[in-house]
Amino acid sequence: MLSTSNISLRYGKRILFDEVSIRFNPGNCYGIIGANGAGKSTFLKILSGDIEGQTGDVVMTPGQRMAVLRQDQFEYDAYPVLETVIMGHKPLYDVMKAKDAIYAKEDFTDADGEKAATLEGLFAEMDGWNAESDAAQLLSSLDIGEDLHNRTMGDLDGSIKVRVLLAQALFGNPDILLLDEPTNNLDIKTVAWLIDFLNNFRNIVLVVSHDRHFLDSVCTHVADIDFGKIQLYPGNYTFWYESSQLALRQRSDANKKAEEKKKELEDFIRRFSANVAKSKQATARQKMIEKLDIAEIKPSNRKYPYIAFKPERDLGDQVVTVEGLGKRDEDGHWLFRNVSFTVARNQKVAFLADNAQAISVLFEVLAGELPPDEGEYKWGVTTNVGFFPHENSKYFTADLNLVDWLRQYSSEKDESFVRGFLGRMLFSGDEALKKSNVLSGGEKVRCMMAKIILQGGNVLLMDEPTDHLDLESITVLNQGLIDYKGALLLKSRDFAINNTVAERVIELKEKGIVDKLGTLEEFYTANRAMAV
Repeated sequence: MLSTSNISLRYGKRILFDEVSIRFNPGNCYGIIGANGAGKSTFLKILSGDIEGQTGDVVMTPGQRMAVLRQDQFEYDAYPVLETVIMGHKPLYDVMKAKDAIYAKEDFTDADGEKAATLEGLFAEMDGWNAESDAAQLLSSLDIGEDLHNRTMGDLDGSIKVRVLLAQALFGNPDILLLDEPTNNLDIKTVAWLIDFLNNFRNIVLVVSHDRHFLDSVCTHVADIDFGKIQLYPGNYTFWYESSQLALRQRSDANKKAEEKKKELEDFIRRFSANVAKSKQATARQKMIEKLDIAEIKPSNRKYPYIAFKPERDLGDQVVTVEGLGKRDEDGHWLFRNVSFTVARNQKVAFLADNAQAISVLFEVLAGELPPDEGEYKWGVTTNVGFFPHENSKYFTADLNLVDWLRQYSSEKDESFVRGFLGRMLFSGDEALKKSNVLSGGEKVRCMMAKIILQGGNVLLMDEPTDHLDLESITVLNQGLIDYKGALLLKSRDFAINNTVAERVIELKEKGIVDKLGTLEEFYTANRAMAV
């Protein structure tokens, strides 16, 4: 069991938590949600003891062990990979090092022998003799090959370090597991493995993530941080989101009779319970949702941007034709070769690759920002291409306020017109006068989104549009892409966006492509069947 009693934390006049008392029980996975800056990661740090609240206590069942996904990629640079994973079980690691230190002594005494025997007993009780093999199995499951297991952490690149730190947190069956953005830098296959791992994990999990598919797949509860409080709800993120939107609509609909509202709530519960019944944790989740009095769910305090992509003109039948396209990296290695495809009118295509950079470079070539090294491509005469790049820093070097920054991409120069597009992306009033060269990552993404919307393209090239966005913005973007009446070429790590938006998947391979009609889920299902 893990609980808090009257936890409060404030920075100056800003209140993050106001006497928060909450309890987390074994067998449940809690998704911690809240707007950017609400304190999601801070709350995990309070639970782990990395930060102390100004009032209140954190209480754990005595003797239980907590494991935390560490974010500092350099903390373990001097240690071998296998040892780094085992360090996740600190009591076991401490016994192991103490035992090794005794055996390394040159003047080994009878007292040392007695102490070593005691440590050996503890080591065996903790299943220490299987520690290395268990750690190695975890690493292999996270696609970290045996050739790296005895390398030092400092020799690894950042994406592999992140997976080692995830293995460290998962190692040794902790009683309480705190995960802050665990899917960062994981490919879809590894995320699927992590989902299976957590669905079979019987202890307490608290997770912060911007990946809605991941939250929906693993969470039995949502812990919503809003108004300085934390409210627990049964169900996953989608259930919380839809029910909070329903609560908001019902609160504003003064003319609807109480009986009609009650029937609407009951229909919502029934529909969602039926969907939950298909999940791995069906019985427990369904019972919790059926018991819920949905009137307890409050309308959210979140601010949602307005994301709607409206093409300025209709798209013709010829969108883009790509023939034998190829591009090398700076070292002369081929990122992709023999890439040939056409895109039909208003078709939406998700792009995959083992090397994500290959897709980014392909999009830059198609956007005219890089020349191909071989092959050619041709856009149709009716196309107006809107490009959303993954790396956007070059767009924000000038010392312009946001009105003037966006005005340079608009044929209509009137300030109120330009402010309208900024307002959709939550830049209103003085916010629209911020300098463009001092924006945060999330603010830059929202500015780029305003630019794309303003330009009214009938073809969108979108490279990781969810990076730096909060869950609310990602959810709205998802619906905006579903509703978009144009052609879309999409690269995204967000499974839900890929799966609900795209009707075709193109995977870049070492030599050529794999091109399939259907959703992302259908693409992976077909691939798994072929592998068997």
